[in-house]
Parts: sequence; C-alpha cells; structure tokens
Amino acid sequence: MNLKTYIVSLFFLAYLVGFSQETWTLDECVAYAIEHNLQVKNTNYDKDSSKESYRQSIRDLLPSVSGSTNYTINYGRSADPNTNDYVNTEFFSNNYSLGASLDLFQGFQKMNTIRASKFIYKATQEDVLQQKFLLAFRVMNAFYDIKFNEGLVANSLEQLEISQANYDLVKKQVDLGMMAGADLYEAESGLLADKLLVTQNRNNLANAKLVLLQEMNLIDQNDIALQETLDPIAEEGQDSISLDTLYQTARSFVPLVKSQEYRVSAAKKQLQASRGFLYPSLSLTAGYGTSYFETNVDENGNIIPFKTQFNDNASKYMGAQLNIPISNGWSAHSRVKQQKIAYLQEKNNLEIQEQELFRLLQQLVQDNLSFTVEYEQSNQKVKAQQLAFDIAQKRYEKGLINALDLFQAKNLFAVAQNENLQVGLKLKVNQSTIDFYSGLPIFNIN
Repeated sequence: MNLKTYIVSLFFLAYLVGFSQETWTLDECVAYAIEHNLQVKNTNYDKDSSKESYRQSIRDLLPSVSGSTNYTINYGRSADPNTNDYVNTEFFSNNYSLGASLDLFQGFQKMNTIRASKFIYKATQEDVLQQKFLLAFRVMNAFYDIKFNEGLVANSLEQLEISQANYDLVKKQVDLGMMAGADLYEAESGLLADKLLVTQNRNNLANAKLVLLQEMNLIDQNDIALQETLDPIAEEGQDSISLDTLYQTARSFVPLVKSQEYRVSAAKKQLQASRGFLYPSLSLTAGYGTSYFETNVDENGNIIPFKTQFNDNASKYMGAQLNIPISNGWSAHSRVKQQKIAYLQEKNNLEIQEQELFRLLQQLVQDNLSFTVEYEQSNQKVKAQQLAFDIAQKRYEKGLINALDLFQAKNLFAVAQNENLQVGLKLKVNQSTIDFYSGLPIFNIN
C-alpha cells in the first residue's frame, strides 16, 4: 500500500467513525439525564409516598369495621360459658363478633389532615420538578464546559499549526545559512510548548466530557460528541431586563418556592388539625355477636345444632360515644403550640427562599451587564491581537524581529481568543438561565 492509498484509507475510516457516532444536543442530554438520574427517581418515590398518604387520609373518613372469632377447648374443671356453672368435662366453644365505628366529629381533625396531606403531595410534585431543573442546569454547565474546552483545543491546534509553519520556515532558512542555529532552538521551544498545551487542553476536554457522562448517568460510553454549532448569543444588554418583572415571573413558577408555599399551607392545616384535640369528639358504634357452645343441649340432652345456636345466641348493639377532653397533662395544648412554631418556621423558610431567589436573579442581571460589556470588548481585543500577530508574523518572515517577539505576539493572540471564548460561553449560560427564569422552555424537562 503506497502512502497516498494509506492516507485516503485513514480519511475514509475517520469519516465512517464520525458518521456513526451519535451527536447530542443540549435538550437530548438533559432528557437522557432526567430519565436515568437516580436522585430524580428517589424524589419520585417520595412523591408516590405522599400521594398514598393523601389517599389514605381520605379513606380515614370511612367507618372502621373489624371482626373476630375464636375456637376454645376447655379441659378439666372449668366454667361453662353458656350457664356459668362449673363442669368437669372437656368441651369446646366458638364466639363470633363484628363491630363498626364511625367518627361524627373530631374537631375537624380529619378534614384538616386531608387538606394538609394534599398540600404535602403538591409540594413533593414541585420537589420532583426542582430536582429536574437542578439536574438540567448541571447538565447545561457541563455541556458548555465541553464546548469551552473544545474551543481551547481548536485554538491551541491553530497555534500549533502556526508554530509548526514557523519552525519549518526557520529550519529551511538555517539549512540555507540565512539564520543561526539558535533561532531554530527558539522556534522548536515554541513548537514544543504548543504541543504540550494541546495535550493539556485535550486532557481537560476529556475530564469535561467525563463530568457530563456522569451527570447523564451514561455508563455504557466513555466519550460523547456534541452538536457542532450553538445558538448565537443574543445582543441584548441590561436595559432590556427588568429585575422586578423577572422576579415576579420567576416567583410564580419556580418549583423550590412553590413547594415551600405548599408546605406553609400544609403546616397551617396541621395547626388547625392539632386544635381539634381540644374539642369533644362524637362517634357512633354498632356491633353484632353470637356464639356456639358444645355444652348447650336441649331437654333430651342433645347438643343444639350450630345454626340454631348461631341464631339464638345472636346479640346486637348500637350506641353513641362522646369524649370530652378535660386534662391530659396539657399535651393537647403543647401539641398546638409546637405546631404553631412549625407553621411560623415554614413561613420563615418561604421568606428565605424568596430572598435567595431575588438575590440570584439580581446577580444574574448584574452578570448579564458585565458579561455583555466584556464580550464586546473581548471581540475588539481579539481583532486587535490578530492584527498585531499578523504584522509580527510578516516582520518575522522578513527577519525584522526575533522568535521571542513572534512567540509573545502569538501568545497574546491566543490568550485573547481564549478569553473571548470563555466570556462568550459565560454570557450564553447567563442568558439561558435568565431565559429560564423568564418562563421560556429552554429545557426538555418532560
């Protein structure tokens, strides 16, 4: 195989690998992460548990019904359950009972408990959504971190290509006797430095990909390819963002705040339920019982049949029970006080969440202004450094400056490119975060 055929084969294989490798968009990464994240599954289990608690609180309104039966064998001298006479013989007996009770009034404890458990269920639904949003933000940061490191690799490869071309030029001129050997060592030093930088950036890129793979729980792969292009950065500054409007919008739907709102409502209902222990309670009871005794005989000494005894020994009852709390060690009053403290604590937690949300949005708006200005100036700096490098490159080729001067100009250009890439991605992440709090569907959560 000649060299030309070998190179063509390598390009063909590289094309096949690139064609077969799946590329991931940000939405796809987020959707996959949410589907396979174990913490999200745990939060879903909490939601299912609270849902069952809510359903059970409703079922607690139903009457309580219970039944019992027994089978007893008596040996030796014992009392006959039928006549209460003592007999000295072996016999057995059966008892059957069925009872029911229905609470008519308990100070509205059950109704308030139903409402409280319903609010807790809604809070856990918001907790699930909050976990998804937190995961989506982590995936987004990891996604853009990969794009940043890919940009660093591309920039360093570009610098490496320039250093390689300069090295080849110097080597040719040294061979022709137009430049000294020391110039070749300087060019080689710059070339080796750029090769090292490429290796370091590729290692950082591999680490960034590992972070994304771990966030997505993508355990069957050790590499991931992302979409080549990103949406352009919106050219809008601080003047177009109203902090108050942004806060009011975010306040209305952010899961962490809504979850805490539901918990405040639940604590209020739990406080009302605890006050129910201070009121009298009224309940209805009813029951049915019967029995069978082996010692129950007729006038001829024959044991009365089971069916006859079952009907003849039947007893029924119905009644009402009124309980009035008088003193129970002040435990009911203490329970009310404790629940009131819990209610006030939940309200305070809601204020904390609102305060943290406002501070977060305030920082986002401030960062948006800062990053926008930095990005504009960074673009101008890249253009200026590129022009300076192009001039230095031409002067170097004409022998007007040495390799160190060229290396410095090239490094300044590379630093400007990297700074521009970094601030551009920071601005992109910041704008996406603001879009989220503005209510825009930037994540494929469902």
